[in-house]
Amino acid sequence: MNSTARIATIFRREFAAYFTSPLAGIFLVIYLFMSAVLTFQMGGLYERGQADLRPFFQVQPWLDLFLVPALSMRLWAEDRRTGTIELLLTLPFSVRDLVLGKFLAAWAFACVALALTAPLWITVAWLGSPDHGTILVGYIASALMAGAFLAIGAFLSAFTKNQVIAFVLSGVACFLLMVIGFPMLLDFVSGWLPRTAVEAIAAMSVMTHFESMMRGVLDGRDVLYFVSVTAAFLFLNGIVVEWKKAE
Repeated sequence: MNSTARIATIFRREFAAYFTSPLAGIFLVIYLFMSAVLTFQMGGLYERGQADLRPFFQVQPWLDLFLVPALSMRLWAEDRRTGTIELLLTLPFSVRDLVLGKFLAAWAFACVALALTAPLWITVAWLGSPDHGTILVGYIASALMAGAFLAIGAFLSAFTKNQVIAFVLSGVACFLLMVIGFPMLLDFVSGWLPRTAVEAIAAMSVMTHFESMMRGVLDGRDVLYFVSVTAAFLFLNGIVVEWKKAE
């Protein structure tokens, strides 16, 4: 069995696990309900008089901040709590296979949830003539951001057997990665840091790159940012699993 087949095996096991527990239904209902409420009520989709999904994409980082850690918290913490991690590590799967298989399953589930918001896109198209290219790039940005948050959550989940602790740590880490790019914080540090340092801090923020893509600009630098964050934390995830394996 080659590496791709092993990753696919782990992927199928993990992806199916979401639908054999109440987690899938609860997550999807909450995510879709909150997306609709925040888009139509707080975002004022009708009142804005513009045929676009900007209000929907504006709330995605905040929804992901709470809901993505709920997906990632069980990736390793649950296996460590139940002891199935020892069984998995005795099977002919490398740590790399396990890390990628688990992550891809969680990301696929998050993308399924995102795809289920398509009726919002259909509604906007019915109400007017939106820029479909901008909306598509917004969905791509949302999927990439969810992947980055999941990689961070998976990395932190590997440290503990307690899913609540994993959830809190992931939420805090993702929140910090968001707020470092807020104008208020950048204005504060710009008074005593050189401009290049301020720009470097802004470039580390999820919001800087997400908002750029939300405007419909598919810049390779923004895509590279999300891919790099995801890859870096998956690499660190593998190191932590190897470390815990040796304990």
